[in-house]
Parts: sequence; structure tokens; C-alpha cells
Amino acid sequence: VSPGCRGAQGRLAYKLLHDLFANYSSALRPVEDTDRALNVTLQVTLSQIIDMDERNQVLTSYLWVRQTWLDAHLTWDKDGYGGIDSIRIPSSYVWRPDIILYNNADEHFGGSMETNVVLRSDGRIVWDSPAITKSSCKVDVSYFPFDGQQCRLTFGSWTYNGNQIDLRNQLDTGDLRDFVENVEWEVLGMPATRNVITYGCCSEPYPDVTYTLLLRRRASFYIFNLLLPCIMVSFLAPLGFYLPADSGEKVSLGVTVLLALTVFQLLVAESMPPSESVPLIGKYYIATMTMITASTALTIFIMNVHHCGPGARPVPPWARWLILRHMARLCCVYEVGESCKSPQRAPGGRAAVQDAGGPGESPGEGQVGTEAGGCPWDHCVCHHDALLRNVGYIAGCFRRHRANQRRTGEWKKVAKVMDRFFMWVFFLMVFLMSVLVLGNAA
Repeated sequence: VSPGCRGAQGRLAYKLLHDLFANYSSALRPVEDTDRALNVTLQVTLSQIIDMDERNQVLTSYLWVRQTWLDAHLTWDKDGYGGIDSIRIPSSYVWRPDIILYNNADEHFGGSMETNVVLRSDGRIVWDSPAITKSSCKVDVSYFPFDGQQCRLTFGSWTYNGNQIDLRNQLDTGDLRDFVENVEWEVLGMPATRNVITYGCCSEPYPDVTYTLLLRRRASFYIFNLLLPCIMVSFLAPLGFYLPADSGEKVSLGVTVLLALTVFQLLVAESMPPSESVPLIGKYYIATMTMITASTALTIFIMNVHHCGPGARPVPPWARWLILRHMARLCCVYEVGESCKSPQRAPGGRAAVQDAGGPGESPGEGQVGTEAGGCPWDHCVCHHDALLRNVGYIAGCFRRHRANQRRTGEWKKVAKVMDRFFMWVFFLMVFLMSVLVLGNAA
């Protein structure tokens, strides 16, 4: 095209703009028959998910909004203007439908950007405008961090009812071809539906187009930063039963694990909305903290049993039968020199009595025999009674000492068996809770 033709096109476009807007008003609805509704077509393209604020239940997204309608007062014969079929003019020049986001949660209530519109010779206007919207979204965190959300974007006219503007969606779904992938959320779809609602304020119907954004959380970040550390810390709690009672660290380990889980629980609570719905990971934390509290309480009780002194009562027969015989064999708790294949010795049996009494009696008897064989009776009769009393006293003290040692050893073995039994019970509980959490997530 020669420069002269381009100059002619420019003059014709200027003349067209002057002729179109000479007697045009952007304040009135552009229809020839005011009793007929103006058809407005809406299409939304999702470009980016900027932020999902679960605590305040607000979704911030970047959208491209396309509105199309027919202006009966802005038509021209393109042959009379050098074949000009379309022009681009500021959107403030023409009448625009007041389509807004109904569930807007922005405190400034910002609308679309003031961009140009494409005006065609048949009066059809296409208005593409980008918008950063903050919409309210009902967040359900029951299965956090394996949750999915459904956020609705409802668009409609604020002042025109269905008899004046007939709002319709161009496609059955939002356009996701230009979507920029989000690091936290995966978009599964964006179906669109048209609704006609009669509100309490007015008797006329108001149509709207609702886009439902289907989101699924990418849980890898939360698995590696919240769930796995909690599971590993939880498996430390049963090991408190394996610590020797004389180490003095059994209760300290339980309290340390409880404090660590409390920190994780606070991190989850800060990002969740204060609702009655407790997230799945929060339930896991609470159950684990309850289990650790119970294990710490049992550890204190078992340590009290372990440190029973010589003045304690003997082990009851039922405890000796249940704990020292059956539970000890089940948990493979044996004395030094015994094994799972060694025959079980009955605690406090005949052998123990002989061990306790033998060393106390044999020295006295040997000394008396030696004294009787090495010294005539008439020379040792004066020392016989005193020697027997001293030997009897020493033998009695030795028997009492061995009995106290045997009683203390039995209580220590009871504590050790209970430690091993509860260790395996709590290991099983931690494993089952972890499996239940992953099963509910699936």
C-alpha cells in the first residue's frame, strides 16, 4: 500500500470516529427497542493463581475477561469508509455492561483495567481486559495437606436485570490454555454454568455466570516438611521405654518429643482457618501427642516400680505368674545367662531359697565343726554359746539382705518387662496411626 493510501485510510478512520460519536451517548443501553434484552457474552481465561489464603479464605487470581455485545448505534458501511471493518478505541467511549465479580473480597474493590475495545462495522464490540481478582472461597481443610478446593467466581450485572441484559457464557468451561502452572495448586478444571436468580431485594431475575475452579493441593512440600518429621519424631516416643531406668533420661525424652510436636501443631494452626473442621494432619498431631503423654505417664509409673526399695512388698502371685512368667517370655526378657531357649526358672523357688540360705548357714556349721574338732570340749564350752549367737546373727542378716535383693530384683524385672511390653504396643500404635492417615489421604 502506498503512503498516499495509508494517509487516506487514516483520514477515513478519523472521519469514521467523528461520525460515529457525533450524537452518541455512552450512558444509555445501546438497543433500538428498549423492551428487548441486550445479549452479552462472557468468557474468562485463567492466567495465574497468585495466592490462596486459607486462613482468610480468599483466592487471588489473574484473569483475562472477554465481554462481547452488539451496539445498535455504532454500525457503519465499511465500503463508504475505504473498507475499514474494525477500529480500536478507548473503552470509555462506548457503553459498557457493569459486569462485576459478585464474590469479590478485595477491600479496594478494583475492577477491570481500562483497555481498548474492538469495534466492528456490524456494531459488535469485543472488550478484553485483564483483572487481578480477590474472591471469597469456602476452604475445606479436613484433609489438609491432601485436600482439594472448589472456588467459585460469579460474574453478573449489578444494576441491569435479566430483562435488560441477557448474560451468557461463551464456552462451557474457562480457558486454561494460557495458564501458568502454580507450585502449590494443580488446576483440574474450570466448568462454567449460567444461573438465573431472583434476589430478595427485587422481583426481576438476575442472570449470572459462575466459574468453578477445581483445585488440588500439591502435597509434596507438606509431606517432607510437616508429616515426615512428625512421623519420625513419633517413633522416638516408644524408644523411651527402651532406655535404662537408671539413665535418668526416660521422662526427658518424652517431654522433648511432646514439645517438638507442639511446635509442628502451632505451625499448622497458624495457616489454617479457625473453624470447627480439624485438618487431617492436625488430628494426627493430637493423637500422637495424646499417645506421647500416655507413654510419659506410664514411664513415670514404671520408674516408680523399678525403684522399689527393700521395704517394698513382695511381688504379688498374679503379677509373678502373668508378668514374670508369661509376659517376660513373650517380650524375651531374661536374666543374664538366660535366653529364649533356656528353661524358665520360677522366681522365688527352691533354688533361690537354697542360694539365699546356703551361704549363711555353711560358714557357721563349718566353724562350729572346726572348733569342735580342733579344741577339746572342756576348753571350748565357754565360747560355744557366744559363737553360735554371733553366727546366727550374721546368717540372719545375710538371709535378710539376700531376700531384700531378691525382692528388689523381682520389682526391677517387673519394670523391665512392662517397659518392653509397652514399647512394642506404642510402636504398633504409631504405625497404625501413620497408616490410617495415609489411608484417609488416599
